[in-house]
Formats: sequence, structure tokens, C-alpha cells
Amino acid sequence: MSPTIRPALPADVRDINALVEPMTHTGILLGKDLVSYYEAVQEFLVAVDDEGTVVGCGALHIMWEDLAEVRTLAVRDDQRGTGLGHRMLTALLERAAQLGLSRVFCLTFEVEFFSRHGFEVMADEVAPEIYNQLLRSPDEGIAEFLDLARVKPNTLGNTRMITTLGTAG
Repeated sequence: MSPTIRPALPADVRDINALVEPMTHTGILLGKDLVSYYEAVQEFLVAVDDEGTVVGCGALHIMWEDLAEVRTLAVRDDQRGTGLGHRMLTALLERAAQLGLSRVFCLTFEVEFFSRHGFEVMADEVAPEIYNQLLRSPDEGIAEFLDLARVKPNTLGNTRMITTLGTAG
């Protein structure tokens, strides 16, 4: 059977970490401490197989009244090419729409994957008053969204992409 996608529970955090950890060693995803996953567990969706094992995860992090970021989108190696990544991203975009958001951002090496889902390489266009508000956030994802120089060494060649909801497929 196909994995089931559901909201993550605190009991899933160690499995999320185990799924993501190998990808941090190759620079595909940024590593996080367990406490960070626990603090953000309500942002996560997980895909679980018939045995209840987490085989995919992804988070939707709210950045502004109309903007969120897809974070930590990952599927287990044996699930690649099965459509699970597509299902995870679609579920995260649906969640963003349910929250009334109109734009979703990501920082990714998987440009082709996100392009197939309506994301485009991001141009620098943030209204000055919003930019000034976002600058107050200590969140590194917001710093990456704003393309601040202090995060450039950490981006490892990632591409900033964005979609407007209603255009994603």
C-alpha cells in the first residue's frame, strides 16, 4: 500500500531526525537539533508505511501573513520515484492554501522537482516595509528568503524558488 500522509506527532520526531540526518552529511538538507524538531513538530507532515515507519516528511513554516516556506522535504531512498515527494509537497501546499496563504517559498537543490510543481526561481521583490519587519526575525529561513549576505556561505548553491498558490500542480 501507499504510505499515508498525516500531521506529525512528537513521537515521530526521532524518526524524522533519522530520515533527515543522512541527507545533512551530503549537504542536501540542513541539520537540526532534536529540540528544534520538537519545537516545530506542528509544522510537519509525515508519510508512514503500513508498519507505521516514517518514510517521508516535510514542514510548512509560516513566514508572513501571505507567505510560508516548505522545509525539510525528504523521502526515504527506497521511496524515491514513487510519487511520494509529489504527494508530500501537494499536501503541504494544500495546508498553505487552507491557512489562507498565497505564496510558498523553498530553498532547494531540486530545481526540476519544484519547477514541476509551479515553483519559479525567485526574483528579489519584497516590499520595503515587509523587508524591514522580516529583518527582525532570527529565523535563518527568513534570512535565506531575503537573500541576506550572512547566509550566503550556508546556501551551498541552493536555489531560491517561489510559487503563487493556485498555479502549482
